[in-house]
Amino acid sequence: MRSLRWRPARMWHPAQMWRPASAGLLLSVALACSAPQPAAAPFDVLITNARIVDGSGSAARRGSVAIAAGKIAAIGDVSGAATRTIDARGRTLAPGFIDLHSHSDLTLLTDGNGQSKIRQGVTTEVIGESGSVAPRKPMVATGGGEAARSERPGGAGAGPRVEWTDFTGYFAAIEKGGISPNLLSYVGLGTVREMAMGEDDRKPTAAEMATMQQTVSSLMDQGIFGVSTGLIYPPNAYATVDELVEMSRPAARKGGLYASHLRYDGPKLREGIEEAIAIGERAKMPVHIFHVKVTGQKNFGRMKEVIALVEAARARGVRVTADQYPYVASSTSLTATIPQWAQDGGTDKLVARLKNPKERARIRAAMEDSNPDWESRYQSAGTWQNVQLAAIGRTRGSATAGESPNRKYEGMRVAEAAKQAGKDPFDFVFDLLIAERGSVGCVYFIIDEADLALAMQQPWVAVGSDGSSLATDGPLRVGVPHPRNFGTFPRVLGRYVRELKVIPLEEAIRKMTTLPASILGLSDRGAIKEGQWADLVLFDPATVADKATFEDPFQYPVGIDTVLVNGTVVLDEGKHTNARPGKALKHAR
Repeated sequence: MRSLRWRPARMWHPAQMWRPASAGLLLSVALACSAPQPAAAPFDVLITNARIVDGSGSAARRGSVAIAAGKIAAIGDVSGAATRTIDARGRTLAPGFIDLHSHSDLTLLTDGNGQSKIRQGVTTEVIGESGSVAPRKPMVATGGGEAARSERPGGAGAGPRVEWTDFTGYFAAIEKGGISPNLLSYVGLGTVREMAMGEDDRKPTAAEMATMQQTVSSLMDQGIFGVSTGLIYPPNAYATVDELVEMSRPAARKGGLYASHLRYDGPKLREGIEEAIAIGERAKMPVHIFHVKVTGQKNFGRMKEVIALVEAARARGVRVTADQYPYVASSTSLTATIPQWAQDGGTDKLVARLKNPKERARIRAAMEDSNPDWESRYQSAGTWQNVQLAAIGRTRGSATAGESPNRKYEGMRVAEAAKQAGKDPFDFVFDLLIAERGSVGCVYFIIDEADLALAMQQPWVAVGSDGSSLATDGPLRVGVPHPRNFGTFPRVLGRYVRELKVIPLEEAIRKMTTLPASILGLSDRGAIKEGQWADLVLFDPATVADKATFEDPFQYPVGIDTVLVNGTVVLDEGKHTNARPGKALKHAR
């Protein structure tokens, strides 16, 4: 204290009269500074009284989880102060869910809060299925992106401005605006092919193949996790197995995986599975199957064939995994009912063919063929009553983007809409595709629940929504999209775990956390383990449930109360905090 003692003789100056009150104040300040200060809380967040399901598949246990500097610092009987303590009150604490199949590429730029995914407990989204945000030329995109063919919202000018050409630029845009969930990506080989070759149905030249391989190699260096395909969608559908193997090799050399929307999941589903496995084997890389399913009533019950093929490949050392969504309906473009040869050359040529009476008749005949050599979504549906219109004229390039008189049909089955329009259903479909330049998204009721449940019981099948981060209000409330955008993960926990008892809770959590983390090679996420990033979800297993329906999809789930991303609370007792701690995750090589 000696150096802080007040010395009047030294402080005296005619212009500065020190008064006793001033001296007392200085002494008080000095004493306060020298007094012991309370130690800083060792933890940022402490979650107590939790039923911990750690993601490993092991039984739940009671305990607490402490978080410091964004990571899990302690688990179990934790003592010590925390800046914030959350009493779990016996609710279940699990690792944050990893959505292995997401289309939030551009919706997170429209609204970084990621409401419909965060409220499901999703803390990491995997984008880039088939088509991806890169490589590309600068353009104004819709809310969901060119590659997002169906339920992605937005009209002309409604989405963010796309000013990047590669993933480095995209990740910078994401980080600039901020996002609530984490995000990582594949590169879509369909996008790579279109950039190099356009939308033509032909084989690449040697120079074009070299360009595509170089593109894949370069983008892998920017931190993406592998390559993806959507083989029912032109121009990706025009690629042969040999072409896909050669395009995938640069990713294989850099530790990437091959993820595919199969060419076939209906009558020729065996060929679809065998093709994906063959590409992985030949390119020497892991294989992941997007939304594994069997489509079309004639094929119901054939999931056991899919399982046998995958198990045989795994037995001989091929790493094959899959994901699924828990619904009996899929969702994609109305153009998925149109034969692929009719889409050769892109939208302009498709529209021209639909306007030509002879070509129109030829297209209809191909659609009505009960044994097509392509994956016909019309044949899978069996009737237009099983096809529901979801989004009309809501993507860039639509003739009526922004406003469309045809949006009165959103939410209706095609058969009903055609009747209201006074048209034959095929003519209604063709005229709608002409008017909207192909920009029509649909929901297809084509899946058997018994097949779905059987797939869910396989240890190598994870969970993926195939949906976007949307919201119940604002610019991302558009059309009548598939309820999977809002309900995938809570539906698994509510319907398939609690109600139908298809799988135990611990196994469901494993499929949402450590399984996808291992598929992607994420060593520091997906489990409740010391040193892992604190991506966590707190929910009530007795009440968790999806509320979104095919008629009214814009409803958030219930029973999921609190979500943390990188140690930051983003959903707090059901309220979004507007925090955006999410990161663009890069593949470690």
